[in-house]
Amino acid sequence: MPGFQRPTGTLDTLPEEQHYWRHVRAQARRLAELAGFERIDVPIFETTQLFARGVGEGTDIVDKEMYSFTDKGDRALTLRPEFTAGVVRAYIENGMHVLPQPVKLYTFGPIFRYEKPQAGRYRQHTQFDVEILGEQDPVADLEVMLVAWDVYATLGFHDLGFQLNSTGCPACKPGYIEGLKAYYAERYEDVCEDCRQRLERSPLRVLDCKARGCQAIITQAPNILDHLCDECDDHFATLREYLDLLGRTYTINHRLVRGLDYYTKTVFEVWAAGIGAQSAVCGGGRYDGLAEILGGPPTPGVGFGSGLERIILVMKDLGVDVPPLPAPKVFLAYLGDAAKRECLRLMDKLRHSDVSTWVALGEGRGLRSQLREADKRGAHYTVILGENELSSGAATVRDMKTGEQFDVALNEFVGYFQKRV
Repeated sequence: MPGFQRPTGTLDTLPEEQHYWRHVRAQARRLAELAGFERIDVPIFETTQLFARGVGEGTDIVDKEMYSFTDKGDRALTLRPEFTAGVVRAYIENGMHVLPQPVKLYTFGPIFRYEKPQAGRYRQHTQFDVEILGEQDPVADLEVMLVAWDVYATLGFHDLGFQLNSTGCPACKPGYIEGLKAYYAERYEDVCEDCRQRLERSPLRVLDCKARGCQAIITQAPNILDHLCDECDDHFATLREYLDLLGRTYTINHRLVRGLDYYTKTVFEVWAAGIGAQSAVCGGGRYDGLAEILGGPPTPGVGFGSGLERIILVMKDLGVDVPPLPAPKVFLAYLGDAAKRECLRLMDKLRHSDVSTWVALGEGRGLRSQLREADKRGAHYTVILGENELSSGAATVRDMKTGEQFDVALNEFVGYFQKRV
């Protein structure tokens, strides 16, 4: 066993896995940019108070899962447990409210949560995040939901559907929460200890409880959709109308509340079939009051996050074919020191001409060994240089796909391969 091992809940992404990552990122980026989203990158760590205020004290993320530390300047910092608070902070700090609205942003990167590791979910995992800031129109909700749907459909997930709910707004949510707490107060002795704590810290979370003894109580709990104000009711109805218009399947799920305090109005998850017990593959929602909580101007927002490790795990289970990483176009093999030096010169010229090139490494290797390596690396062409080739001024080239072998003049070498690759 090695002297050191990776920390619990982390993952080494080895070279043989990288074609999945490249493919997933490329498709997600392509679909986001087709919809007009622009790339943003925010720091991996932020001030702890950003998440305490933005995500919400009393949530599992803030109370149990954040990686927080004090730096050498005695500042309280936290590795980001999610993207939205940092993106909204960047929007405020960089004056993005003066740009034409809405601002549509996407990003990739690691997030950190101290939770029990499980298949496809790690304490450090990579997330694809999409946000629209500065627009209350339900079309903004629709747009982020469509990006999520299209990413999963493109990557081979099937039988997709949305789980959909509205959590109301500051005008109607407090009244519903009071009714929910009153309902649970009459059943306090019958619910689990976690739900008793949630009633004090984050009451809506009781609807998401998985304890068997709480299920019948949740089923009979007041439905938030019966308590929406006119604005929230109209917003939710319009969003459903748009989803119907585009033929996107959805199920209204009054138990869906998500785990973050900043959500208002729309919350959603994307579910897929045939992926095991956990049907949800990503989730998000609207957070119209978050910018004000973080000290900015009133700025509606909506977005989602999706874990790439889980995507890739499911793609493997589903047998989704992924294009391999590009193999080198040219492999340079040589016999003798003079030929080796010429290969190095050709390697440099080819790479500067955007021709991917691999040169054989190692002292005293025979030609047969180098040709075997060229075959294993999947090179399209193998170039053979020795004393005879140097004397004649022409290299021997073998097409590894057809087996054809021919000569190419060294003074025409780079141009020849530029045309073919």
